[in-house]
Amino acid sequence: MATTGWNAHHIPDQSGRTAVVTGANSGIGLVTARELARRGATVVLACRSESRGTEAAGLIRRHIPGAKVRFTALDLADLGSVRRFAETFPYERLDLLVNNAGVMALPYGRTADGFETQFGVNHLGHFALTGLLTPRLLATPGARVVTVSSGLHALADLDMGDLNSERRYRRWIAYGRSKTANLLFTHELARRLKAAGSDIVAAAAHPGYAATNLQTAGVRMEGRHGAERIVALGNRLIAQPAEAGALPTLYAATARGVRPDSFTGPKYLLWRGAPAPSWRAKWTLDDVAGERLWIASEQLTGVTYEGLKDR
Repeated sequence: MATTGWNAHHIPDQSGRTAVVTGANSGIGLVTARELARRGATVVLACRSESRGTEAAGLIRRHIPGAKVRFTALDLADLGSVRRFAETFPYERLDLLVNNAGVMALPYGRTADGFETQFGVNHLGHFALTGLLTPRLLATPGARVVTVSSGLHALADLDMGDLNSERRYRRWIAYGRSKTANLLFTHELARRLKAAGSDIVAAAAHPGYAATNLQTAGVRMEGRHGAERIVALGNRLIAQPAEAGALPTLYAATARGVRPDSFTGPKYLLWRGAPAPSWRAKWTLDDVAGERLWIASEQLTGVTYEGLKDR
């Protein structure tokens, strides 16, 4: 995995390829969608907000005349919305699914289907989306699924007896668990794809500390204006820009030689720098935990993966 100096200029030609990027209206999702479109991909911006998604598509077209981008509504906090997205997906092929959207350290809440919000959006919504789009992925030679996790997965392993944090809710622990779930999902998906003889690459990435709206959403929801100002200051002074934060995702999505179940992040201190292999907690490579999470996710979402074998 040679990544020295890798940047957006190294993205191979994406002409003829179709990509879906969730949460593509801002931050690293918008940069990811823009750079894929710049290289010729047809990019679906899968976003909850129609106004912000449409605005993002227009922004990309203004920067890149002739860019093939379209907004399609997707609310990962509502499995009905996830199913509608998959049922109306207009393309026969799907070369790249980037599970990017996420929420961080929110006050306790529940999705439309009753799941704790961070686990429901960050993991279960993407689990369902990937499963419903699997037939398109399997029909596309060389397809990839890239799921965006976080270095903060190290905050917590999963509690399989309390996936929805019903016994006790601590926002940062719940966030860490949801990001652990992203990595365990990638681990088990890669195993099942291999067992099915598929050449789809399931990989994960994280942006390090990148300046996006993710950090301020939780404190803003609670009206904690002082904390919001402190977080915003940290974004300005310490964080790397979204353009840099998107590079690990773009590398995992497009670079040659990306291995299944790899985890790509910034080179230096899990924080900043060119894409490189990233440290991950040992519990994210646990085969038994990966299978247990997969079975629980199928039961919670009602989504099974057509064409993939279990153990």
